Amino acid sequence: MLPIRWRIFAIAGLNTAVVLLLAALIWDGARSLSSAWGTLQQPHESGQALDSPESEMVRLQGLLLRSASQPQPQPQPQLRDEIARQRAALLDGLHKQAAADPALADAVTTLATATDRLVNGFDALRAAREAVARTYEQEILTPAKAMPGLYAAVENGLPAQDTAIAAPLRKSREALSAFLLAANAYSFAPSPARFDDAVANADAIGHSLSALSNLAGNDRQRAEIDALRQSGAALRAGLAHMADEFTRQAALLKQAVENDQATAAAIDALSRRLRAREQQAKDRFGKALNEVYLQVLLVAGLFLLLVIFIGIAVAGSISTPLRDLRATMLRIVGGDYTAPVHGLKARDEIGEMARAVEVFRENAVAKQRAEIELRASKEHAESALSDLRETQRSLIEAEKLAALGSLVAGVAHEVNNPVGIGLTVASSLARRCEAFAAEIGEGQLRRARLTEFVDGARDASNQLVLNLERAEELIRSFKQVAVDRSHETRRPFDLRESTEQIVSSLRAGLKKAHLTLNIDVPDGIVMEGYPGAYGQVLTNLVLNATTHAFAGGLEGVIRIEARRLTGPQVEINFSDDGAGMTEEVRRHAFDPFFTTRRNHGGTGLGLHIVYNLVTRRLGGRISFVSAPNRGTTFRIVLPLNAPLESPSAATDADIATDR
Repeated sequence: MLPIRWRIFAIAGLNTAVVLLLAALIWDGARSLSSAWGTLQQPHESGQALDSPESEMVRLQGLLLRSASQPQPQPQPQLRDEIARQRAALLDGLHKQAAADPALADAVTTLATATDRLVNGFDALRAAREAVARTYEQEILTPAKAMPGLYAAVENGLPAQDTAIAAPLRKSREALSAFLLAANAYSFAPSPARFDDAVANADAIGHSLSALSNLAGNDRQRAEIDALRQSGAALRAGLAHMADEFTRQAALLKQAVENDQATAAAIDALSRRLRAREQQAKDRFGKALNEVYLQVLLVAGLFLLLVIFIGIAVAGSISTPLRDLRATMLRIVGGDYTAPVHGLKARDEIGEMARAVEVFRENAVAKQRAEIELRASKEHAESALSDLRETQRSLIEAEKLAALGSLVAGVAHEVNNPVGIGLTVASSLARRCEAFAAEIGEGQLRRARLTEFVDGARDASNQLVLNLERAEELIRSFKQVAVDRSHETRRPFDLRESTEQIVSSLRAGLKKAHLTLNIDVPDGIVMEGYPGAYGQVLTNLVLNATTHAFAGGLEGVIRIEARRLTGPQVEINFSDDGAGMTEEVRRHAFDPFFTTRRNHGGTGLGLHIVYNLVTRRLGGRISFVSAPNRGTTFRIVLPLNAPLESPSAATDADIATDR
């Protein structure tokens, strides 16, 4: 069986293969779709490109129609230039379209040819109009302009009474005027009626002039009439020529219309062809899209089924052993250590878990046996623990009594001085009184002797009072300390005064050990708490320093300093310049029963009691710094108001061995 991670990697690899295959299919399909899309875009782009030639063609047709509809025989120069630019732009666009889309080259060429025919047809139509105008100008108006002068010459040469020539001459001139009106109207808007009217007037001119020719009275008149007849014939011929030009113009106009229709037909054919190509491209694009969709769907479906099948198999190979392991572990947790663990021989992670569960089961069995043995051992150890606690209590009481003994010894030494001096003075005074009484009995008392006795008695009395007051002060301090330690009364006390009282009882021992104790405690620090516990702390610290810091009779200095802290707290520093502690001693300084002078009677409870009194009964904290040959400094931080504590709790604090 493959490890679980390899099974998971196999599924991940299969998923990766599916993703890569689908990516390849999508890539190939994208290429096909891209090709089909390009084919689809080409007719669309060609159609868009054709929009410009169509609009150019419409504009060109409009310009040609404007040119054809102008009354002048020649179009305006600006219009001619604009037609030329429009024609060039249209043909240039068509040639570019043919180059860009070779499949449309023939259709575009047909459209370009039709455009050329259209433009050329309009050019021919314009030329025909120019020919009509030229014919009208040269063959009708020019002869007509000469005829009024000829008529005037003929009239001037006629006698006043010659009415035979005057009447036909007048009719001929009237026919000329009518002809000119009809010919002018025909030149602007040719129609059969206007042409017939102009022909009839031309014929009338010819008939009247033929009649005048026979009536001429001299050669000059005959020549002038012949000139009129020739001009009339020229008018008739010019009218016929202009009619021919109009006929040719009509044919050219018809051809221009046909060319325009051919151009429109070419554009329509090109548009239909583009639409057909676009529809074919759409069909091809849709077919390619369907093929890609079916391929991706088929491959994705097959591989999805394969992944699901393999996933179910892998999940079963993992979940079934895990389910068996879970059932076994639940039985083991429930206390049934006989449940067999399956899959111990498997080489995968589940086999490792099964072997771990087996180890757990074996450990649980071993633990059960150990608990039975421990329970039996515990019963034997409880009595030993009770004895140990009783021993600890006894040692703590012994430590307290030792501290109290040192205190009593110091007080006794201090009290012994004033009491001894007082006893000596009293004895001397008693001897002087006996000698004075003997002198009085013998009757040998002198005034000088009386004065000497009185002065000596006065001095002795003063010395007795001073020493007795000193003894009384020491006893009162000792009583206060003793009361505080015995009753643990919670009361307000001045820190400096209490420190002085406690230290005064210890100075005798310090002097004997050649130690100097300096106190720097400011006045006015009033605390609410247990002065006895505070005295026990100072006493134990002084005794600890005397025993350990200055062992072997070393001389040194002990300092007690105090200061107010921010908030309702006070800091007390107890320092010495003695031997200091090693790192090993520092780690166990507050541990119960740890001492470096066990062979010299040490119990190892002095600093342990200090720690418990400071942290529990006085509600503060204590720490220290020390190094070999650099002395030790204890830093004690106490609240001004110690926490309330019942007597039973105070006793427990004294004998506690854990921190």
